[in-house]
Amino acid sequence: MTTLIDLTAELAKLKMLQGRTPQTTSADRVGTSAQLAAYRDGALFTSKFAGKGAWERHANGDELVHILDGSATLDIVTEDGPPQSIAVHAGTIAIVPQGAWHRFQSADGVTLMTATPRPTDHVRLDIDDPRGVEPQLG
Repeated sequence: MTTLIDLTAELAKLKMLQGRTPQTTSADRVGTSAQLAAYRDGALFTSKFAGKGAWERHANGDELVHILDGSATLDIVTEDGPPQSIAVHAGTIAIVPQGAWHRFQSADGVTLMTATPRPTDHVRLDIDDPRGVEPQLG
């Protein structure tokens, strides 16, 4: 079965989440992000926010992230090497490697779409390096 998504219409339904933090709850994110469709072993998601997200990683595959509007910093930590920060902007596609911890920060706001494998581990602490912290599933 073919799935069609009117991305423009779906994005118009979302509001910008201002002041996002790693501790922002699912209830606080209602209306600022959406699951668009199931995709392979995960889903397609979209989100609008300003602030800093929680650290996350995906054990079962790479995550594709498309920056649709605005700009952000992608913080990424792999098993070896120091944390890296990469500037991304509208039109950028990032492929986050399987198992790499990552998060997005945006002072002025960003709209992004992801193809995210499941399950996802999170670290909901405002720290610079999530390695060595016990993650939460979900």
